Amino acid sequence: MVGPLDVVKIRFQVQLEPISMQHTARTKLPSHYTGFLNAFKTIVKEEGIRGLWNGTVPGLLLTIPYTAVQFVALQQCKEAAAKLGWTDRSSTVVSFASGALAGAAATVASYPFDLLRTTLAAQGEPKVYKGMTSAARAIYKEHGLSGLYRGLGVTLVEIMPYAALQFGLYDAFNKAWDAAAAQRRQRRRQQSSSSSSSSEELLSSKLEDHKLKSFTCGLAAGLIAKLGSHPLDVAKKRYQVAGLPRSLRASWCHIWED
Repeated sequence: MVGPLDVVKIRFQVQLEPISMQHTARTKLPSHYTGFLNAFKTIVKEEGIRGLWNGTVPGLLLTIPYTAVQFVALQQCKEAAAKLGWTDRSSTVVSFASGALAGAAATVASYPFDLLRTTLAAQGEPKVYKGMTSAARAIYKEHGLSGLYRGLGVTLVEIMPYAALQFGLYDAFNKAWDAAAAQRRQRRRQQSSSSSSSSEELLSSKLEDHKLKSFTCGLAAGLIAKLGSHPLDVAKKRYQVAGLPRSLRASWCHIWED
């Protein structure tokens, strides 16, 4: 469901021209994508509806090693911290550090798929690569194995603060929520009688509060983490497509600038 949004985001991130309808002094060309809806319409018009799902296959394959390695590494980091006795004394620091290390490990394990996803999603018409396999072969042939890890350094710089904020803030928000909920429950106990109906109401309220807590804390942590690391994500996408063949229009922009 989020594939088309990801394609549009990547097109904006790697677009050479500013997002403006006016001709720029630097390129002398109008911007190809001038807005969110314009990008959707342009991609569908030039590439068909399938263009909104460019890079879906490597994107799906990316999630398998990334998610698996991320949660295993996160658990291992927290267990190691617990053995060293760090959990009780500096649980917040452990959450941030564990998230950063887990994000780095997951990125290294899945990076070639991330590069291929970006490469396929960024190309317009005419297409340079027919699919994931042809893109992988062409990149390997021209740049070797290191070509599949192009931009890994800046990606680690981007993913470590993102993952640290995501997991660290999630744990911090959960603790703050639990503290506030405990105070509310304490006030309710003082105001209500100890009847069975009151106990059932408190249990039901606690379950509903847990669901809302998970959703709200996850949403807030993810949003803050994404906003904080987005400039680095733009730099990562530029590094990933740097030096790779682009569509005819993108190549013409480079020639015009020179």
